[in-house]
Amino acid sequence: MKEPPLTDANSSLPVLDLTRFAAGHPERAAALEELRSVARSVGFFYLEGHGIPQEQIDGVLDLSRRFFALPEQDKLAIEMRKSPHFRGYNRAGLEYTRGTQDWREQVDFGPERARLENKASDAPWRRLVGPNQFPDALPELKPAILAWIEAVTRLGIRLIEVFAEALGQRADVFEPIYRDGPNQLLKIIRYPGRDKTESDQGVGAHKDGGFVTILLQDEVGGLQVDDGKGGWIDAPPKRGTFVINVGELLELASNGYLLANIHRVVTPPAGGDRRSVAFFLGANLASTIPVLDLPTELAAEVRGVTQDPLNPLFHEVGRNVLKSRLRSHPDVAAAHHADLVEQLKAPVPA
Repeated sequence: MKEPPLTDANSSLPVLDLTRFAAGHPERAAALEELRSVARSVGFFYLEGHGIPQEQIDGVLDLSRRFFALPEQDKLAIEMRKSPHFRGYNRAGLEYTRGTQDWREQVDFGPERARLENKASDAPWRRLVGPNQFPDALPELKPAILAWIEAVTRLGIRLIEVFAEALGQRADVFEPIYRDGPNQLLKIIRYPGRDKTESDQGVGAHKDGGFVTILLQDEVGGLQVDDGKGGWIDAPPKRGTFVINVGELLELASNGYLLANIHRVVTPPAGGDRRSVAFFLGANLASTIPVLDLPTELAAEVRGVTQDPLNPLFHEVGRNVLKSRLRSHPDVAAAHHADLVEQLKAPVPA
């Protein structure tokens, strides 16, 4: 049962309702089939019925606006360059996608954990574990961000369970690789208007590396999804929903049955800006992604994992995440991980 490519008649992202996946719901079987089709063909959808209160959603967006309105010195007090764990604030132009500058300012947060003491023989990804940076000038941000990470992590795990069931697996099939502490990355992001940028690349075309991404948008559009035909599908904001997309871990685990699709963000028109809150849920950094034993009818349709020579994929989660952070933030990499940068330049074994 091959899904057709998107056509002009259906070139918009579908809307799925999470409540339809509940045990005993009369539409549950149809909802799982729909999810499987969407996640295989375009890999993106809007999610409603997610259970996160609109008040909390509005509160996080408001705090992001207040943070980016702070004087520059207050934002630079938590500059990412100060953190070996890649946490904190980046000015526009300091993050890169496939070697090209992204024009957005942002703050990266992760799980609030103690820094690990590392020996030379330890796995390099252990350097990513550590505390966040929060601004003294906006003390309300810390509790709100930590509460948001907790809420979207619960939602993300529920989505992972639903994806597993759509693939004919037990709902908890992925639990062994996230239960001891999933990899969590939260970005609050501001895209300045095109009159303030050097290009229209808010974020260059890329795939996401985790299980799932949960994206909250403000009222300004800019997200675009590859339509598979050389064009782009616009994903404008829909109040009360999140945009969900399949990450590379699900593509790896399903041997390419599910699609981690390419997407980008274009900068907003001159005179405006755009804000979003993006959450990326991955597996524990110490884990290795298994390849699932799919039911016969699904196994017959696996496509294999997409291979990109500029972005090799590894089943070792920590290795994948560290590679991504070193490449995306060369200033932090140079300041704290020069030895790893040299290793990254070495050829990748076949």
